[in-house]
Amino acid sequence: MALDKCISDTFFYIAQTFTSNKKPPPKMEKRQLGFWDIWNMSFGFLGIQMGFALQNGNASRILQNFGADVHELSWFWLVAPLTGMIVQPIIGYYSDRTWNRLGRRKPYFLAGTIICCLSLIILPNSGGWFAAKSALMIGAGMLMLMDASINVAMEPFRALVADNLPDNQRTFGFTIQTFLIGVGAVTGSWMPSILHYFGVSNEAIPGQASDNVIYSFYIGAAVFIITILITILKAKEYPPAEYAQIHGEPEHSKAGLSEIFTDFAKMPATMRQLGLVQFFTWFALFSMWVFTTPALVEHVFNIPVDADGHPLTPEAANQASAVGDKVGILFGVYNGVSAIYALMLPYVAKRIGRKRTHAFSLLAGGIGLISIFFIHNETALYLPMIGIGIAWASILAMPYAILAGSIPAGKMGVYMGIFNFFITLPQIINGIVGGPIVKHLYHGHAIYAIVLGGVFMLCAALTVMYVKENNVIRMNKG
Repeated sequence: MALDKCISDTFFYIAQTFTSNKKPPPKMEKRQLGFWDIWNMSFGFLGIQMGFALQNGNASRILQNFGADVHELSWFWLVAPLTGMIVQPIIGYYSDRTWNRLGRRKPYFLAGTIICCLSLIILPNSGGWFAAKSALMIGAGMLMLMDASINVAMEPFRALVADNLPDNQRTFGFTIQTFLIGVGAVTGSWMPSILHYFGVSNEAIPGQASDNVIYSFYIGAAVFIITILITILKAKEYPPAEYAQIHGEPEHSKAGLSEIFTDFAKMPATMRQLGLVQFFTWFALFSMWVFTTPALVEHVFNIPVDADGHPLTPEAANQASAVGDKVGILFGVYNGVSAIYALMLPYVAKRIGRKRTHAFSLLAGGIGLISIFFIHNETALYLPMIGIGIAWASILAMPYAILAGSIPAGKMGVYMGIFNFFITLPQIINGIVGGPIVKHLYHGHAIYAIVLGGVFMLCAALTVMYVKENNVIRMNKG
């Protein structure tokens, strides 16, 4: 999804430490930044990831409360990769060409944050403010607007970190960023359960979201805007003259955005091979994010639902709402495992190689997803999250470490944007076909979508072993 692309690019910079190639020194050295300068510059990531985690863990059950059938969920989620594919390159393109009183990147932070916070408030309240299908359509629209606005805030955000940090501070800077992302992910995933623990009701009235979900979105919006404002007010950007001294005068192609299509046709062989790995991987992840809640409701907790995945009684609806809280806890666990395992990845890759490291991690994720089918005990659900967390950490780092050696430095930006197509495209395909498959092939049993995701993850583990790593001569021009 949108934030997944951001985290992937974050780990790409960390992954550059796997290679021995060095960039030519800049014309003017960047200033060394203190700890709190780096912290404040990255602090907005905490709020963005909290908002994204709330969306990721709760959007499916909110839309089901508003009347969406289980086989329709993937269609509603389809807007996320579509907006990411369209918005990310456009915002990145224009933020490179912006400078005003706020700066180069900050105007996009602020605009994206305001829109996303409004979406966070409207989405869970659509059932109470609007009637029947109108609530569902408005809720789906807010999901699209939320994802688009996260892209608006996020795409130039990582560019700010790259703009400001000298080479010898980048690894530390992105480590701080990764830590804040992890804190935001766990907090957002667990917030509904935390509020329920303190007495906020998790009972879902038909057609409305539960109170703990609504207030979690309010808190997410507040944290989002506060953390972004701290970054806007505390972080400094290099003015155009100094930026040009450091990076050189920017060379903007007259071909504009159409240059992307030319470079796409000339992509390195390693990227094409990794594209197949990414297809299997992100098809599996999309299935997990969309169908985990309805799958657990029916298959693990045995809550009675109709053929469209809706609880049959008010009591069953409340039980399903509690399962939604549980899914948030589980997603928080795999994010926590991911943060810990990510610190180990450089050492594992040094011992067994990048491809084997990624294959092992994807294997753990595939086994984790498939094992959910055999679980009928609530406590045992934590075990698959360990494998999924291991896979998630590797997914955010290792493909970029493998890819880094095959891309000329002068084309690094455009090819990273093109590589994002291999993240969004499988999600779009899953969004189109996933729902009909659940309805007609699985007869409404969402657990089989999770199993298929596990099988695809195993396919990714196999295909990564056939990727040929390659190093090219680094050049300043593409």
